[in-house]
Amino acid sequence: MNQAMSGPPTPKKLSVPAIRGRKGGDRIAMVTAYDVAFARLAEQAGVDMILVGDSLGMVTLGYDSTVPVTIADILHHSRAVVRGAPATHVVADLPFLTFQIDNAQAIQNAGRLLQEAGVDSVKIEGGSRLAPRIRAVVDAGIPVVGHVGLTPQAAGVLGGFRVQGRDLTTARQILEDARAVASAGAFALVVEAVPSDLGDLITQQVSIPTIGIGAGPGCDGQVLVCHDLLGLEDRLAPRFAKRYAELGEAARDAFAAYAREVRSGAFPDAAHSYGMPAETADQLREAAKHDRD
Repeated sequence: MNQAMSGPPTPKKLSVPAIRGRKGGDRIAMVTAYDVAFARLAEQAGVDMILVGDSLGMVTLGYDSTVPVTIADILHHSRAVVRGAPATHVVADLPFLTFQIDNAQAIQNAGRLLQEAGVDSVKIEGGSRLAPRIRAVVDAGIPVVGHVGLTPQAAGVLGGFRVQGRDLTTARQILEDARAVASAGAFALVVEAVPSDLGDLITQQVSIPTIGIGAGPGCDGQVLVCHDLLGLEDRLAPRFAKRYAELGEAARDAFAAYAREVRSGAFPDAAHSYGMPAETADQLREAAKHDRD
């Protein structure tokens, strides 16, 4: 069968060793996605990894933070993303209070994401203090992506959604957190909202790929929330969130045009309606008149 008939080749899903092998090499392009439609588009575009982040709480569920997101929420959205992007490595967040209590809780919830949703790995926020928890999950056979810097689940403790590591004390702590997470067995590390110099230093000093989000160009990869890069989110505008399209504006225009045509009677027209043979229509009207009489 020729290429034109068979369609585009199915991309090969990146394995954990393949992602680790990207350290210092080909950069990793990761995006968030929360449903089948965006997951399918991301896979068709050739992104390397999809993150089902607990940011879904703010982006799709209307919460003010990620804290209210539950394991049921992540499972629900992860199943959809896996169905939409079966050939892409999917990472799912362990949401707030699903791994902090003890190792058993963390292993059980991480295992559910693999077993019930079919994701390929999980992401755990936290640094040195959470390193033993990460080690326990990894030792249970579950691949883990770490997350240091601005950790949204702890935004209340950190003073809100703000850049971290601008002073020597906090910068050194974030660097130590990154080392600890890597030593605990994480195979990649998200670094969020830190100065570029710190992002560079972390990337140089850990043996696993760093995936930056507001951590500068020196990281081994980057991740953005799909709603930010597509221009669908206008309530929050972090400096690092480059907009590659303005789909929100296009969507509003489309909704407005639809509403105008419905109200004017222009939609639906004949091209968007179903017909039947004229003889059948005549017979139907005659039968309806007879039934009414």
